[in-house]
Amino acid sequence: MLQTVLNAVFGCSHRRTTFPQTAVRGVARTYIVCLDCGKEFSYDWKTMRVGEAVAPRQPAPLRQPHITQPQAPTMAA
Repeated sequence: MLQTVLNAVFGCSHRRTTFPQTAVRGVARTYIVCLDCGKEFSYDWKTMRVGEAVAPRQPAPLRQPHITQPQAPTMAA
């Protein structure tokens, strides 16, 4: 809670980040994510530098499971 308020007032320093990830779906891009605020940044492996903030990828839509209704038991005469 306090960290969120401080980030809102002063901004996040983005010091704690993930290891660089390379997305392979669509356009291949390497990025890191700030562990404090969740913002994504481009990453250049050749220079080992953090780049500009990028728009986060949209997650794939979840598929709804097909649920069948249980059948009522029938009474045999």
